[in-house]
Amino acid sequence: MKIVGWDIGGANIKTTLIEIKDEKVFRIKTIIRYFPIWIEGKERLPIVLNELKREIAEDSFIDAIGLTMTAELSDVYETKKEGVNHVLDCVKEVFPKEKVFVLDVNTNLKSVEEARDEYLRVASANWVSTAWLVSKWVKDCILLDVGSTTTDVIPILKGRIMARGKTDLERLATGELIYTGALRTNVATIVKAVPVRGIMTRISSELFALSGDVHLILGNISQDEYKTETADKRGKTRKEALSRLARIVCADTNMLKEEEIVAMANYIYMKQSDRIADGLMQVYNSIRTLVKDRLSLVLTGIGGGFLGRKSAERLKFESIIDLAQIIGKDASVATPSFAVALMVVESLGLKIKFSNFSAFPL
Repeated sequence: MKIVGWDIGGANIKTTLIEIKDEKVFRIKTIIRYFPIWIEGKERLPIVLNELKREIAEDSFIDAIGLTMTAELSDVYETKKEGVNHVLDCVKEVFPKEKVFVLDVNTNLKSVEEARDEYLRVASANWVSTAWLVSKWVKDCILLDVGSTTTDVIPILKGRIMARGKTDLERLATGELIYTGALRTNVATIVKAVPVRGIMTRISSELFALSGDVHLILGNISQDEYKTETADKRGKTRKEALSRLARIVCADTNMLKEEEIVAMANYIYMKQSDRIADGLMQVYNSIRTLVKDRLSLVLTGIGGGFLGRKSAERLKFESIIDLAQIIGKDASVATPSFAVALMVVESLGLKIKFSNFSAFPL
């Protein structure tokens, strides 16, 4: 039996194969493809899905599909309804015979027809699969998932997902969704000024540099992990990142020394982590009266290890858990697709022992 989970985003498509033999999971394979749908065009989505299908399944038969999405928010669609329906159309085009299970915000797996009828419940529901997965191991925690574009802050108590928001709009209001990430965030949305030679200097509001430049300069990410287009469409070397960051104060690398640009990067890093910490504090305060024991913090996503951990310094958690140490680095970066595949496995009757993940040789 082969189950494939999909997390179809506006910037990245993540897919995970879970292969079962003799009622045991013995193989997991994960692929992440950068696909900026607003640049590539929505008409290319089924083409890319077909390519990934061949790569992930190696042209063998697939028994079932688990699906979650965030691509519907992209401005290539006029409405979320249009976006959800287009993603569903593309998935059915690529997988015409396979049974497709679509995740909703209440951890239910819906048919394609039900997903069309309840499109707001399946829109941007990928955070649910990650929280569901974490709840199997850590019963009392806050999940902090720092992705390339956004950060999810999800409370879990007694093994139950306690998020107050369901839609993106509601989650932005509750602090459970923070629109800042490790790669794609415009630096001008993180700070309004940076220190230059001892003076707080206002920055340009142009799209000159991204958070990926900041974290590449500081060594938080590698060049290979910088999986997005750059602001100037140039390369992803440290030298080019320094040049882009200098430009936010209308300067260049002839005008500013490297250590001065690095100081700017460190300041931006601190302010971005402060923004995540504010959401983390808001969510913590919303559940404080329900917490008897001290909470753990579970980190995941490409920015979990540096932005998430730095943001957690404001709160004293009993323990900080890196999800990658449980499920492997590849799966932790593509957690929603991995988790929704596991949800389908469970729905088909296979009992998974989450307490002993060594059954999954990543």
